[in-house]
Amino acid sequence: MQSPTRDFWIPFALLGVLVIAIISVGLGSVPVPPLTVARVLAAQLPFLNLPRDWQPAFESIIVQIRLPRVLLIALTGASLAISGAAYQGLFRNPLADPYLIGVAAGAGLGAISAIAFEWHRSPLGTAIIPFGAFAGALMTVALVYALSRVNGHTPTTTLILAGVAVGALATSLSTFILVAQSNQAARVLSFLLGGYGGAGWDAVIAILPFALIGFIVIRWHARALNAFVFDEEQAQQLGIDVPRTKIILIVAATLTTAAAVSFSGLIGFVGLIVPHVVRLLRGPDHRRVLPLAALGGAGFLMLADLFARTIAAPQELPLGIVTAFAGAPFFLHLLRRAKRAAFF
Repeated sequence: MQSPTRDFWIPFALLGVLVIAIISVGLGSVPVPPLTVARVLAAQLPFLNLPRDWQPAFESIIVQIRLPRVLLIALTGASLAISGAAYQGLFRNPLADPYLIGVAAGAGLGAISAIAFEWHRSPLGTAIIPFGAFAGALMTVALVYALSRVNGHTPTTTLILAGVAVGALATSLSTFILVAQSNQAARVLSFLLGGYGGAGWDAVIAILPFALIGFIVIRWHARALNAFVFDEEQAQQLGIDVPRTKIILIVAATLTTAAAVSFSGLIGFVGLIVPHVVRLLRGPDHRRVLPLAALGGAGFLMLADLFARTIAAPQELPLGIVTAFAGAPFFLHLLRRAKRAAFF
């Protein structure tokens, strides 16, 4: 049997993500050929000494403007997808994702509070935004989880209803802040719709540690997620400290969601679509699902961004609108299937 760590799909998916990234970096008001993009990026490596025979403006456009935006989009997609896979495995519910259960709305409330009240002027700078997003997301997931527990279990119906209710409350509070802090209305509204217009290296550097910590912790618990697929009693019999592991995974997935939301805004359905497609293609083993979901989420969101930038050019659609158009029919399809069969 093929080892999950040697799955040929992982390098194949990585190559696809790199190709999409190069195309995405080259696309814009000043188009840059993909080969030139690849050479400019390769020239940034310290051990390569390539002849710089491209236009000088290309390097500034690529490295200072487009590359941080594309990296932020890739990090966002990967974060949402891997946290969605973790929530689905943990709750044994294929409909669970950071948006459906209200976690993203809570993270958005925390980030919007940091933006509207200008907490980024604190000594922590822009890093305060991920901290605010994490605090809001953690409180939200704790509340949703507590409200949805029935006799020691977490039924699908109560989980979704609790998530919708708490998410709606967080969204209404975000709207109230938008109205109350009218001087920050444009910035907050752009955040709510999911935008990358102001993406820069500061944003990438600010969220990267949070995303990496979440990735590492969730991947480290892949076997535990496999055990949770059956039930908590079997996981306990396999020697897993169920309460402790659940808390760790909830905090890690919430941290990863907060990292995605903090600078990218509310972009839905990535954490729902990508993990489910990966499971259909490669099975339920989280040792495969998690890395492939991260790569798939990065690729999916970069493709959505390409569509958002080109479909109504020169205007740019908010990315959240594009993912909603793709994700809403997919969610309805999952909901219809859930009436007839279990996913795990």
